Amino acid sequence: MTTMAHPNPDSIDQKSVMELESLILSLKTELQDRMTEIAMLKETGDAVSRELEKRVEERTAELLSANNQLRQEVSERERTEEKLKSFMDKLEQSNHELEDFAHVASHDLQEPLRKVTAFGDRLKAKYEKELGDQGRDYLERMQSAATRMQTLINGLLTYSRVTSKKQPFISVDLNIVVQEVLSDLEVRIEQTRGSVETGNLPEVFGDPLQMRQLMQNLIGNALKFTKKDEPPVIRISSRTLPAMKSGDPQEKGLYEITVQDQGIGFDEKYADRIFGVFQRLHGRGEYEGTGIGLSVCRKIVEHHGWSLEAKSQPGQGSAFVIRLPLNQNRE
Repeated sequence: MTTMAHPNPDSIDQKSVMELESLILSLKTELQDRMTEIAMLKETGDAVSRELEKRVEERTAELLSANNQLRQEVSERERTEEKLKSFMDKLEQSNHELEDFAHVASHDLQEPLRKVTAFGDRLKAKYEKELGDQGRDYLERMQSAATRMQTLINGLLTYSRVTSKKQPFISVDLNIVVQEVLSDLEVRIEQTRGSVETGNLPEVFGDPLQMRQLMQNLIGNALKFTKKDEPPVIRISSRTLPAMKSGDPQEKGLYEITVQDQGIGFDEKYADRIFGVFQRLHGRGEYEGTGIGLSVCRKIVEHHGWSLEAKSQPGQGSAFVIRLPLNQNRE
């Protein structure tokens, strides 16, 4: 039986020992490097985690702030909508009251005035001689005041009906409207020895009765405020304004309709005042009227979504300019 020989530790050479020690040292160094890398990764991970937490907290705070702001805006909008609804309800109630007033003005208020005028006529016809000069003067003043009051009521009635008696808008040829108005004013034009020149006017989308009222008031106004001993000359014209001249780049253009006269004119500092109800720049003794006609014009124009502007100089006549879109909303 052969016995296997074991290596003698003393027989291991020095080179092998050194190689083993070098391998152990290398593994130890590599292990330390891996431990360092792990520590750095952990530190970086902690820093990233802290940064993420910070950003999450900041973003959460921003979202909470935005949410609170949105809630405030929603609450404000709800309050605004409530106010708007309340305003619309009051406006509707006001319109109903205006319609009621129009009914009263057209019936109840005018009936006593008609009686005053009628009995005044009877009194004058039956007792004219007995009244004497002073009595006739008093009677004429009374009848004049009653007629003036009836004219004022009719003017207010017309003003109130601009929006309370809404009619569907249709296509309206202003050339036809102006000719009809001139026919109605024929006697007045002859009495003033006036002349009216008309250009080619556009077809608009609106209330035909209000278009007639608008042109009649503007032309009648031009016939009224004339220079003494000088026949009125009125020019009615229209032109188109392209987008650049209309001032709004989104606007496709405007119609500009002008009613111009050579009358007494006025200071332009009163250009807004003349459109107020009962506003007059001259005494009743100088020029007749109620001070309602131009206010009706502006209300009609605004009811159609248009604009009305007055241009003038004392002694140089006046121009009333209506502007409306070329492409009108037909809904």
